[in-house]
Amino acid sequence: MELIQYTVRPGNTLFGIAQFFNTTVQDILMFNNLKTTSDLRIGQVLTIPAGSTDGEFYVVRPGDTLWNIAERYGITVAELINMNMLINPNIIYPGQILKIK
Repeated sequence: MELIQYTVRPGNTLFGIAQFFNTTVQDILMFNNLKTTSDLRIGQVLTIPAGSTDGEFYVVRPGDTLWNIAERYGITVAELINMNMLINPNIIYPGQILKIK
């Protein structure tokens, strides 16, 4: 297991961070002595017990769309949707972490 330091950004959720680093919300809570998911704060540095983080990732910014992210990284919107198992591709939010490769 690799321990990674991660700074919480606007829009991040513990679930999204756990998904990104291939770990669990419970493990993040435990490693950071957090009692609940509502203890998360922007700018907070978390210690993450990461699993495999192969690939490249992108943190969604305000104004981003799947189309402009896909265009920027030379992939299709369909690939982006499939890699991230997006249920509603019309909804992405700032702070969301997307796999891009």
